[in-house]
Amino acid sequence: MVKARTSEPGRTPVAPAALMNPNGGERGGNTAAPSAPQPTDLLERVLDRGNLNRAWRRVKANGGAPGIDGMTVEAFPEWARVNWAPIRQAILTGTYRPSPVRRVEIPKASGGKRPLGIPTVTDRVIQQGILQVLGPMWDPGFSESSFGFRPGRNAHGAVKQVQGLIRTGRRWAVDIDLRKFFDTVDHRIVMSRLARKIEGQPLLRLIGRYLRAGVMIDGHIEPTREGVPQGGPLSPLLANIVLDDLDRMLDQRGHAFARYADDFVILVRSERAAQRVMAGVCTFLERRLKLRIHTGKSRIVRGSQLDYLGFCFARGRIRLTHEALLNFKRELRWWTGRHWFVSMDVRLAKLRSYVQGWMNYYGLSGVYRDWPGLDDWLRRRIRMCYWVMWKRPRPRIRNLRALGVPIRQAVGLGRSSLGSWKCARLLGFAMSKSWLEKQGLICLADDWWRCAPIR
Repeated sequence: MVKARTSEPGRTPVAPAALMNPNGGERGGNTAAPSAPQPTDLLERVLDRGNLNRAWRRVKANGGAPGIDGMTVEAFPEWARVNWAPIRQAILTGTYRPSPVRRVEIPKASGGKRPLGIPTVTDRVIQQGILQVLGPMWDPGFSESSFGFRPGRNAHGAVKQVQGLIRTGRRWAVDIDLRKFFDTVDHRIVMSRLARKIEGQPLLRLIGRYLRAGVMIDGHIEPTREGVPQGGPLSPLLANIVLDDLDRMLDQRGHAFARYADDFVILVRSERAAQRVMAGVCTFLERRLKLRIHTGKSRIVRGSQLDYLGFCFARGRIRLTHEALLNFKRELRWWTGRHWFVSMDVRLAKLRSYVQGWMNYYGLSGVYRDWPGLDDWLRRRIRMCYWVMWKRPRPRIRNLRALGVPIRQAVGLGRSSLGSWKCARLLGFAMSKSWLEKQGLICLADDWWRCAPIR
């Protein structure tokens, strides 16, 4: 999802006054609002003042790009003071129509692009309010082997579960890939699963309208007859509700598995059992849940050859996949590109944020033997960025002298006709490792030890 920082550091987001007062009016000085009875209807619980305040704070903290109306998170409070009361009334009377989502595409690590649907800020607040009411109703009943988009659970839990199952002797993996899961979920399946616990039509009708709100692509609104658009707060819960039928079936049949959103793997003890499970699960997904199987990516492999959520399991240990390392290096090359014309402070801050986030995730795999070489390569890339930024001989000589380089060496290097990448190799004595760390460059080898758990 496309995100942007919207809240000031150290400040708690303030809820718009219109959300704090359901009637939309301004609060008087010492006038206390009468205490309302505990709402019982689900739609009233969604529109409850406290629930919407929490929803607004979460949306503000997450930030994100504007929807089709162009309204930013920063502009929403002032707009809501004037417009929230009629929107609330429209939701209660069943006449509210959600806005279509704005289609954006982000690159996938495996290649290609992933479509995201960006709702308006207003719809994000409403969806978050629905999530906060429905989440506690469904989450306790979800399988213990489901780890995606659930409180207190994450991808690391799914990876560790797969590792534990392999260590118990389940050395064959059934890896089934769902083709464009979020874009192809059947709306009737979603609504029928929701109706199992939601009594009454108003909230079901509102969720159905969000599913059918449409998507704006290149200025044209297209209908959405299937799918739950990635990008809205409610979509992950709807995905878990649909796939809960799969989890229940696997649990009932005694299968050992781990699922993170639509990425799941089943571990069995023999290849023959794996083939039987593959056929049965694919039939269930296609006939019962109306989902499509990507036959080209679905496979049966040994546990030692399994790639799951960016990790592999050679000899029962969690390791970083070769593809994940290549993607990481590709990203580092982009962040240190010579044609990205920003200050070095901005470049190093962005680079540090990306690398730390990457390490926090992949630190689960422990120390990787290639880090020292990758560290040297990254420092050389940063030296090249400095050299390109200095541009001409005179500023290069001046900056080299400021770094303590003798005059003759500074002049010779500053006037060299060598390319920036070759010159960067000669700058190690001037821009040392300790000097670069003082400028804000993260050290991969050292920081990896701090991120990696003791195993």
